[in-house]
Amino acid sequence: MAQATLIGIDVGTGTVKAILMDLDGTVLSAFARPYPTQRPGHGHVEQDPDDWMAAVLAALDTFSADHDLAGLIGIGLTSQVNTHVFVDDAAEPLLPAFVWQDGRCGEDASRLDDQITDAQKEAWFGGPMPIDASHALARMAHVARVRPEVYGRTRHVLLPKDYCALKLTGEAAADPIAAVGLVDRDRAYLADLIALVPGAAERLPPLADYTECVGRVKSGLPCAGAPVFVGAMDAWAGMFGIGVVRDGDAMYLSGTSDVLGVLSPARVPTPGVIVFPPYMGVTLHVAPTQSGGASLAWLANLIGRPLEALSALAARTPPSGSVPLFLPHLQGERAPLWDIESRGVFARLDAATGPGELTRSVMEGVAFSARLAFEATERSAGLTVDHLNIGGGGARSDVWCQIRANAFGKTMRRVRVLDAGTLGAAVIAGVGAGALPSLAGAVDQLVSFERVFEPEEGERGLHDARFGKFQELYADLKSFNAGFSAAFS
Repeated sequence: MAQATLIGIDVGTGTVKAILMDLDGTVLSAFARPYPTQRPGHGHVEQDPDDWMAAVLAALDTFSADHDLAGLIGIGLTSQVNTHVFVDDAAEPLLPAFVWQDGRCGEDASRLDDQITDAQKEAWFGGPMPIDASHALARMAHVARVRPEVYGRTRHVLLPKDYCALKLTGEAAADPIAAVGLVDRDRAYLADLIALVPGAAERLPPLADYTECVGRVKSGLPCAGAPVFVGAMDAWAGMFGIGVVRDGDAMYLSGTSDVLGVLSPARVPTPGVIVFPPYMGVTLHVAPTQSGGASLAWLANLIGRPLEALSALAARTPPSGSVPLFLPHLQGERAPLWDIESRGVFARLDAATGPGELTRSVMEGVAFSARLAFEATERSAGLTVDHLNIGGGGARSDVWCQIRANAFGKTMRRVRVLDAGTLGAAVIAGVGAGALPSLAGAVDQLVSFERVFEPEEGERGLHDARFGKFQELYADLKSFNAGFSAAFS
């Protein structure tokens, strides 16, 4: 009898990752393929959807060639959000995909946001969530305004995971959790909101639970006949992949961006925090930042050092007041500030500043950005937690995990399988296929921890003081950045 297996696929911001695993949680094979991101103009951040699909098919090809997949139960998907691709009736992309970091639709977002009252936001979203440049409706309004011929040919506007599911199966679907800012508390499309953009309603894919089967892999493709499940956004799949599934659990997903979240049925309206509708007993308060691991990758390129070498640089540089402050707003900031005009800065550089000081500065700045976001989620959730589960590629560095524990003043528990999104996607497929118990039971069965980072009490005062100055730095630069952008736009 063939071994029962699952495949989890994560279409991330810079890499498609995939795992093949058995029902005991053993990873039988792993795959990763990076792809480029283009920045052809101010505020433009684009990817080629064909790159996503080529990597997905390469993963399935690799697993099929190296393993007997006769027992494959299902394929689960997750991906970056809010990244959108406009496709025609033949499921072919009409434009490069708008990556979530893309800010060119800010003008259209502001016009939409001005038409929505705070009372409507509270009723629809459970809090004052803004319509920003990454919102699907802002993207559709922008394309309708500047490329009306493309908008006229658009059949669907899809997230990466939903685009890949469409190409694999020929069927389009989206889950209501990943439809950020488009659904109400009952997980149905918000007709009154969507009507603000003519033609948007008919271009959105039908909604289905993330554990539903969207279709089977088409003949002629690797893993033909295997069921493909709708899957969840990266924050939710990653949440399951790092063991966050019950009220009071908290997460720190460290990737290209950092995503902070806490589970709680309480709802305290808090500016800048996204509160998802209750779903399968889970209410997630989440705050995604704009530039986590991306900040460190930028620094590595800037100083000409391999990314893998930066942790050693930081380890040799002790924390102190002489380390510059870094504002990691390289492409604006998302939660909790939602300020597309803000930009990155090093403050208090001096002649003694070297690569080590810059590296620790960037690691601290990302940690402070994450702390600001996480404290907002705690207020939104009406609780305070003492530890977070941490995973994702940015959690590989022991030094950075310790910096985060110190910056938060909280314990960080690092999971054994760092690629949390792929594990979470596989879990969703297993639950959807009926091969695994409830989500909570599957998480308990499959997720384990390999190290705990406790905050160093001797560093608490220093990091609290630097966090205060970090917030002052942003506030002092806010009007400058807005004026600068207006002067040179």
